Amino acid sequence: MSSARKIVTRTSTQVGIVGAGPAGLLLSHLLHLQGVESIVVEAQSRTYCEQRFRAGLLEQASVDLLVDSGVGRRLRREALVHQGIELCFSGRRHRIDLFDLCGRTVAIYGQQEVIKDLIEARLNANGQLLFEAEATTLDQLKGSRPVIQFRKDGEPHEIACDFIAGCDGFHGICRPSAPAGVFTAYDRVYPFGWLGILAEVPPASKELVYTNHERGFALLTMRSLALSRLYLQCSPDEDVDEWPDARIWQELNTRCVNDSGMVVREGPIIHKSVTSLRSFVTEPMQFGKLFLAGDAAHIVPPTGAKGMNLAIADVYVLARALADFYQHGRDELLCRYSEICLRRVWRVQQFSWWMTYLLHRFDDDTAFEHRRQVSELNYVTSSRAAAQTLAENYAGLPLPVLVSA
Repeated sequence: MSSARKIVTRTSTQVGIVGAGPAGLLLSHLLHLQGVESIVVEAQSRTYCEQRFRAGLLEQASVDLLVDSGVGRRLRREALVHQGIELCFSGRRHRIDLFDLCGRTVAIYGQQEVIKDLIEARLNANGQLLFEAEATTLDQLKGSRPVIQFRKDGEPHEIACDFIAGCDGFHGICRPSAPAGVFTAYDRVYPFGWLGILAEVPPASKELVYTNHERGFALLTMRSLALSRLYLQCSPDEDVDEWPDARIWQELNTRCVNDSGMVVREGPIIHKSVTSLRSFVTEPMQFGKLFLAGDAAHIVPPTGAKGMNLAIADVYVLARALADFYQHGRDELLCRYSEICLRRVWRVQQFSWWMTYLLHRFDDDTAFEHRRQVSELNYVTSSRAAAQTLAENYAGLPLPVLVSA
């Protein structure tokens, strides 16, 4: 005898959002400020979302948007504002003064902290956040009311929407839900990864230090004045177990040695992981009533510190476009969503690619290639025009001015 068919619980909203990362949560928050309803569906638990270690650098435009939208109280109090970065090569440190060169700064504030702030804001506003709710299918993407099907507590549910925002990351279901051939993928996988650690030790430097060394790239950054975030170039399939703490500290100090006498101070390592590097873009970023944002649409190597910032820029555009539709009945910005976003995406991709090639060692590099890198680094650190180009891109481009006819 067949088992009884489970009853599907149905609900509806204006915008269904898949994914409770920075993109999905900020989109829900910005829509709320414009009087647009949304429901966020997230496969993981709230605790997982608030504790996973991810990006930690915010561009000036991202900071301004978060503050202006009312979720920047803790950010303004706790973020570490940096007016410059350092490039270390040939045993010397060179400072790039972002504020002097382009009038903008960057802020160190972990992605998990942004997520905590956004979750708190949405719950305080009675926003609908469904954690541990795994989206399984998207239907009727070209219809008038697309549907998100998901499972929560073992039971089937579905949400009928006017629009669906796919903010569920590179491996989510949203992008593959479109018919084959709709999206064109542009992909570049790099032959190395980053071994990243989080250590309970004060930062070695007041600002980020990017190092080009014959043994490979290294990055010194932080999460707070007592918590360091440090990276080493490694194989993309590196076994973390092959990196005991002593080896990590020795390698960091070897790669970051310079004429200033800087020492990477050792301390308890509380987290280790290996991240592979890739560049990825899907074109377009929309199909029917589905709009992709953040990692669902593009991935950048972390060298340029652009991942979270690019996601924030995406949903800024999408929120404005949806508000224009609901408030004025205009769909021009929605139709141009991909065009507007991809202009910025490819600018950021180029910068992130350039930073990656400038600072890393490739397996097939010759002595010529390393000397070429050093020559370019010398130019960037001695020419104001070259340094200004780096500063403008690193501190971040202004958010686009959105005007509909």
